[in-house]
Amino acid sequence: MVTSHPAAPPRVVVVTGVSRFLGARVAARLAADERVERVVGLDPLEPPPTLAGLLGGVELVRADARAASAAIAELGAEAVVHLAVTGAPDPQHGGRAAMKEQNVIGTMQLIAAAQAAPRLRKLVVRSSTAAYGASFRDPAVFTEDTEPRAVPRGAFARDILDIEGYVRGFRRRRPEVIATVLRFAPLISSTADTSLTRYFAQPLVPTVWGRDARLQFVHVDDALEVLHRSVVADHPGTFNVAGAGVLTLSQAVRRAGRIALPLLEGTLSATAAVARHAGVGQIGLDQLDLFVHGRVVDTTRLVREFGFAPRTTAEAFQDFITGHANGSSLTADRLAAAERAILDGIRKVRASVGGEHA
Repeated sequence: MVTSHPAAPPRVVVVTGVSRFLGARVAARLAADERVERVVGLDPLEPPPTLAGLLGGVELVRADARAASAAIAELGAEAVVHLAVTGAPDPQHGGRAAMKEQNVIGTMQLIAAAQAAPRLRKLVVRSSTAAYGASFRDPAVFTEDTEPRAVPRGAFARDILDIEGYVRGFRRRRPEVIATVLRFAPLISSTADTSLTRYFAQPLVPTVWGRDARLQFVHVDDALEVLHRSVVADHPGTFNVAGAGVLTLSQAVRRAGRIALPLLEGTLSATAAVARHAGVGQIGLDQLDLFVHGRVVDTTRLVREFGFAPRTTAEAFQDFITGHANGSSLTADRLAAAERAILDGIRKVRASVGGEHA
């Protein structure tokens, strides 16, 4: 049974994070909806040329979260879609400190701005299934009401918990505003460029020895559909957004036509930086814990409330495979470079251990 919440779509929508893949597409999609009169993209950065072409119908405002309060009030925003959340630190742009500034401090400031906006009637926030963490204590399937069994090690997961905490406070202070939190499984498609897609696109894929985690994905187009529906209709609450079914890590590697390189968990963690420079992939603590323990969520609430079921995890991953069929080929040179990087990392770990016991 579908829960229906008919409502007039907001006339003025502010979207944060429009200089990025997901934010630009959400803003462009809302601008193309004739029920929405005005879409404003709020971002301190200029969108890159690859995304600027999508934003012809979007008004761009160069402002960060600190300026959000004045911007949202002056624009008369009726809905705010907060997508300026990053999943990995960028060493070239401030690393972890900048990531936390954007994710945690930025969200706190945006929520404060939303709280003070008199015309606001809808807040949509991008979250992640990383909110559940990943540990050996996990249940087989997470529902939206499941609490993390352990404090996540990864920076992104901890940021997500802080972000959702701010939304809970907002709901208490502004109960008349429809607040929607969307916990997305890792995004994937033929065009998405994330640390996870780069990981599976590499010729040699490091995995954790003795582990075969169960994984879920959500197709980017389905994520866009859910975000769009969250804005133009009323769907209060928190929702898991993922494709039905699972793929084990070994199945995903085989289907992608890559070669798995099983490593001990400690070795993989210690050599991740070396592997990253060699083009093997980008593995942080969030991903490492995911590859060790896996994570599967229940989407019954999403399907019932939205009347929409994302394509399955297998179908979403197949689209990624199709889009990368002619790229990242396993040439002898790339394989040799990857092997050298991994072996160098292993030697460094062994040398470090040997030095401690000398």
